[in-house]
Amino acid sequence: AVQLVGSGGGSVQAGGSLRLSCAAAHGYVFSRHCMGWFRQSPGKEREGVASMYTGGGTTYYADSVKGRFTISQDNAKNTVYLQMNTLKPEDTAMYYCAADFRGRSCMVLLDTGDFEYWDQGTQVTVSS
Repeated sequence: AVQLVGSGGGSVQAGGSLRLSCAAAHGYVFSRHCMGWFRQSPGKEREGVASMYTGGGTTYYADSVKGRFTISQDNAKNTVYLQMNTLKPEDTAMYYCAADFRGRSCMVLLDTGDFEYWDQGTQVTVSS
């Protein structure tokens, strides 16, 4: 099994920025599969935020974050990032990164959330 380790959450005022990171434990290398970011706040369903094909490829975003969030990969560091700018109080949630190695559509996975592996989650709190 692949163990994902997410980090970078915290508290920020509205309009601020945060960058979340997701790395694989034990030196596992990200290559040619789908990575995604999701979020969930109390009382709400989990929401797909962004996904991408590692090794270069198309990215997908939820409408609620388009133009503000960017998913990217650093091959040298074997890490996937979620850069979050112009944060709003409604972005407050637990954020999870996920990985899928079954060759499924990254766009579909963002919608269904049917990823194979998940990290433990990192909290993002945006105050007004």
